[in-house]
Amino acid sequence: MNGQNRKDVLPGIEVNIVLKQDQRSGKLTRGIVKDLLTNSPTHPHGIKVRLTDGQVGRVKEILSPAR
Repeated sequence: MNGQNRKDVLPGIEVNIVLKQDQRSGKLTRGIVKDLLTNSPTHPHGIKVRLTDGQVGRVKEILSPAR
């Protein structure tokens, strides 16, 4: 599942994000969502989130769907 819809991205789920500095290479970073930073219901490049370790990026893949 991609991370373009805000309703699919919830705190506590595991996701792959692309960090700002990795946008050109497309390198993905795995983590657990702490906060959602995008307010709009959708975003074409992925919903921006903060992970539990403090890294910020846009969701590219949702690995564990919300329970």
